[in-house]
Amino acid sequence: MMILGALGLLGALGYFFVLGQALERKEAEVAEAQKEVDELAAIIREVEEFKTKKAELERKVQIVYDLKANQLGPVRIMDYISKALPQLMWLTNMDVQGASISIRGEAFNTNAVANFMESLDEYPEFSEPVLRDTQQRGEVYTFAIEVGYSFRDRVVSAAEEMTTAASGG
Repeated sequence: MMILGALGLLGALGYFFVLGQALERKEAEVAEAQKEVDELAAIIREVEEFKTKKAELERKVQIVYDLKANQLGPVRIMDYISKALPQLMWLTNMDVQGASISIRGEAFNTNAVANFMESLDEYPEFSEPVLRDTQQRGEVYTFAIEVGYSFRDRVVSAAEEMTTAASGG
């Protein structure tokens, strides 16, 4: 019986020895995996910082594109109005509020005012001009015109063109 007890004890010790070695191997694997996780965590942080910086840069670029696109509206308004302005007429005031333009000016005859309104009406960005007031003061006629405008489609397409150009497409 003692031999059986010794063999049992020897078997148990052998089993614990094998389990101890397996445990050491698993602990080494866990330590290696933890080292890899720590290295990857640093890389993940860098990637997240990059994504944040990229998103911020894209937001700033979009703001620049929006500003450039929105500049087109006032520039085009002035360009179109100056092209529509006939001889014998001059503007004294122009006020842009939202999508409405109020124009005041003077002309030597009412035909010049009518020609101006007709020329404005030829631009699809402007709504039909409305003559609000006209008065004769000596040899000069004063007038007030209101006209609506919308450059939204052109601004959007201009912004899209700038975005395409910037992306190399």
